[in-house]
Amino acid sequence: MAEPEFISASDGTRMAIHRIGPKGGGGRPVLLLHGLFSDANVNWIKYGHAAYLAEQGFEAIMPDWRVHGQSDSPTDAAAFPAGVLVKDTFAVVEKLGLTDYDLVGFSLGSRTAISAVIAGLTPRKLIVTGMGLEGLTNWQKRTAFFIDMIDHFDEIKHGDPRFIAKSFMKTQGIDPVAARQLLVNGVDNIDVADLAKITMPTLVLIGDKDRDNGSPERLAEAIPDAQVRTIPGTHMSCVLGDPLGVEIARFLLED
Repeated sequence: MAEPEFISASDGTRMAIHRIGPKGGGGRPVLLLHGLFSDANVNWIKYGHAAYLAEQGFEAIMPDWRVHGQSDSPTDAAAFPAGVLVKDTFAVVEKLGLTDYDLVGFSLGSRTAISAVIAGLTPRKLIVTGMGLEGLTNWQKRTAFFIDMIDHFDEIKHGDPRFIAKSFMKTQGIDPVAARQLLVNGVDNIDVADLAKITMPTLVLIGDKDRDNGSPERLAEAIPDAQVRTIPGTHMSCVLGDPLGVEIARFLLED
């Protein structure tokens, strides 16, 4: 993986930005937002999705969220105001000068992409993967699981339902103090009524065995110009196969 460039978010937090594909007018920008405890490499680069998008003529632009990947991991509560990931998304768009671009998210990246569009971002097309309606409206219940995992980190053993999340977080080198701050303070619920503000063509892309974040069909019904497509896999395993990148490119290339 090539060395990233870095930008400063509005509060000075350093964010890593990874790029694959032609740029400088040669590739259509697509901004890809990764999921919780992941990073640009695991979500988009390692399994070939970014490379496939580049082959189709896109420039894949992939930030690491604060606390993730090669970005800073502040532990001060002041670094995690409500909606901080939305603020970071706006910072990426503004500092990279993105005007005509597409926006794609996975899981936490999806709910952040949705919140950012509601807040005023205007991508040409939007793709949300690994997300259902309840993942937007019941965020506190979802994050309570991860907060509990962090609070009992050293006690969790094989067979515990929290073990996979613990192992993934440990493998990724996530600072538990910073992660807890992000989970407790940094992300808000989304009002279902606000989904009507999403007017660009939208794809809800979901693994056929993934209902971790609720109903993708109900999410698509709440967005004016949205459709659902499925790919093989669970919430985690759908990232491992080619169909994720293929379906992202297919939707973005459609008229």
